[in-house]
Amino acid sequence: MTSRPERLLVRGVNWLGDAVMTTPALLRLRERFPQTHITLLTPAKLRDLWRQHPAINEVNSFGAGESLFSVSRKLRAGNFDMALVLPNSPRSALEVWLAGIPNRVGYAANWRSWLLTQPIPPRPGAVPMQKRSPSEIKQLINSTSASDHHASRITHHDPAHHLHQYLHLAAALGANPEPLTPQLFVAPEEVAAARKKCGLAEIAQPAFGLSPGAEYGPAKRWPRERFVTAAREIQRRTNCRWLIFGGNADVELAGQIAAEITPRASRLTPALNLAGKTSLGELMALLKTCRVLLTNDSGPMHVAAALGTPVVVTFGSTSPELTGPGLPGDPRHHLLSAHVPCSPCYRRSCPIDFRCMNGINVAQVVEAVLQVAPPRLS
Repeated sequence: MTSRPERLLVRGVNWLGDAVMTTPALLRLRERFPQTHITLLTPAKLRDLWRQHPAINEVNSFGAGESLFSVSRKLRAGNFDMALVLPNSPRSALEVWLAGIPNRVGYAANWRSWLLTQPIPPRPGAVPMQKRSPSEIKQLINSTSASDHHASRITHHDPAHHLHQYLHLAAALGANPEPLTPQLFVAPEEVAAARKKCGLAEIAQPAFGLSPGAEYGPAKRWPRERFVTAAREIQRRTNCRWLIFGGNADVELAGQIAAEITPRASRLTPALNLAGKTSLGELMALLKTCRVLLTNDSGPMHVAAALGTPVVVTFGSTSPELTGPGLPGDPRHHLLSAHVPCSPCYRRSCPIDFRCMNGINVAQVVEAVLQVAPPRLS
């Protein structure tokens, strides 16, 4: 059993969705060490994510171009007696080694185990997300008949979900490895401020969120015209107001979708394009107010689920069993997949005909959203 550290550094992960999936491990660490001062080291772009999180005492961040030596100097000043390294990168292990933290725990690998005082062997049941080559994809398609293609899709059991990767590391420090629902927190005043800033303080209609982007690549994006058709039908049946979310890279796509959902001649309330206009903290506050988020497999999907907002997700090149929102099996969320034999391929773009996303039709999405957020009787 690991003795209680006085000052524990947790080196956080670098991607939004992955960061949300670390929250069960952080909550288990807080449960294991209620008196320990826990500092999370995170990229500055994710700092807002942790502002209200009860598992963390302090957040330390670093900029996108900040050097390894600059980060390690900051950590050295923290006088930590233990570090838990969540990413698998060489740099993250080097940071805590250069900082002189005496106890360093993380996953073992040939190129970094020597930097750790407690290298942890790979987790039993872990499933690597390995990209399929174009030739592998074509072979899977050609070798599978139309009658049995459902059986050929690779699926996994709950322990394969990525949140167990981080729980397994926390368990090395004596924490409970049983999964918890990923959780994030926003204060009511943050919600009120975000709604006021975006002109939503007085709206009477239910707010529905739509997140059409996916930073990883086009293979994770359901077609734009299908989002538009589905959103129009859902708005017609629920009188919702659509809030379109996204980052700076999604501004053009989100603008097109907002304009096409409610053209000028429409009598429906215009969709509000918020892509590129919110901080991460404001995004969290607005997702918290939505009755549902319609989205691709993306960071906002994980954020919304962790805030308690139901999500409807279209999965293409990735696996819902490995990176689905919330706790695996949570009935509040609807995970839609076309069950094609080449999925998941984990590629950023499709080398064939995009059948994994084209196989998810508009009617399925509309039905799923209406199950989560049915029309309210007047």
